[in-house]
Amino acid sequence: MVNIGDKNEIKAVVKPEFLASSMKSGCLEVFATPMVVAFMEETALELLEPSLPDGITTVGTMVNVEHVSPTPLGAEVNFTAELIESDGRFFKFKVEAYDKAGLIAFGTHTRASVKAEKFELKAKEKYNEI
Repeated sequence: MVNIGDKNEIKAVVKPEFLASSMKSGCLEVFATPMVVAFMEETALELLEPSLPDGITTVGTMVNVEHVSPTPLGAEVNFTAELIESDGRFFKFKVEAYDKAGLIAFGTHTRASVKAEKFELKAKEKYNEI
C-alpha cells in the first residue's frame, strides 16, 4: 500500500535521443521538456505499481510542470515523485527534477487506477469506430 508522503526517486543520463533537437520539441541541444515529463511520470508509476492488485495499472491523467532550467547532453538528472493526495483511485504527486546545478523542473502529476485489460479494449474499440 502506498501512503501519503511516500516517495520514489530515479536517475537518468541525458542521451542524444532525449534532446529537444532530437524530439522536435525545440532546436537546441538540451534536455527536452517532453522527456522531463516522461521521466516524472515513470517515477510516479514506479512508486505505485508494486502495490497494485493483479490486472490493475495506472494511467496519467494530468501533468502540470514548469521546466525552469536547461540541462546539457550527458548530465545526470534525479527525479522524485511524492504522493500528496489519493482517494484510492486517483493519485496526485509532487514531482521534481534536479541536475548537479539544482532544480530543473517541478510540478504535479495525477494518475488514475484502471483495469488494464478493459482499458486497452476500450482504446481498441474506439479505433475500430474511426
